[in-house]
This record gives sequence, structure tokens and C-alpha cells, in this order.
Amino acid sequence: MMTYDADPGTGASTPPNTPPSTPATTSEAPLIPQGEREKLALRLQQAVNTFVDGPRRAVEEADSVFEDAARCLTDALAERHGSLVSAWAGKDRETEAETEELRVALRSYREATERLLRM
Repeated sequence: MMTYDADPGTGASTPPNTPPSTPATTSEAPLIPQGEREKLALRLQQAVNTFVDGPRRAVEEADSVFEDAARCLTDALAERHGSLVSAWAGKDRETEAETEELRVALRSYREATERLLRM
């Protein structure tokens, strides 16, 4: 009998030697680009490291980093929303092709919303 290891993220069983899953679609890609995330993380770490010498300044910098991260996330979500809407809005034909487009759009909305709810 073959046993499978449970995926720590989902609890689902996966065959041995199965590579970890990677983002398959744009909707699973990081909302904030890697380079920007690294810059924000570095700024936050610098704020933490300077707390002893200047507590108020460190907290002000941490606040600034949080605002910048929130702005990046908001911009990314607005861009993602725009691409979701453009995939289906403004199309008034009732054809089988449109039904398929709408099915794909609904799936994309579901994936994006579920991802937000996991945050």
C-alpha cells in the first residue's frame, strides 16, 4: 500500500516526490511584485532595527511602510478587478461562446475572492 504525505497548506494527500504546487494562473501570482515586497520588507526591518535609538521615528517609518504596502495592494486589486470586468462586461450577445466567457469570468471571480478571504 502506497502512502501519501499530507499537504501542510490544505491537508490533502499528495503522491511522494510531487513538487510543491506553484501558481498556475495570474490570479495566483503575488499581488505585490517580488521586488516591491523585498523593498517594503527591508524598510520595515530597518525600522525595527532602529527602534532603540529612535522609537518614535521607527514607529513612524513602520507606519509609512504599512501605508505603502496597503497602497500597493489596493492598486493591484484595482488592476485585477479591471481585468476581471473587461473579460465579460459590455458584451450583449447571448451565445454559447459568451456563456463560456461568463463561466470563465465567474470562475476567475470566485478564485480571486477566495484568495482575498484567505488573507
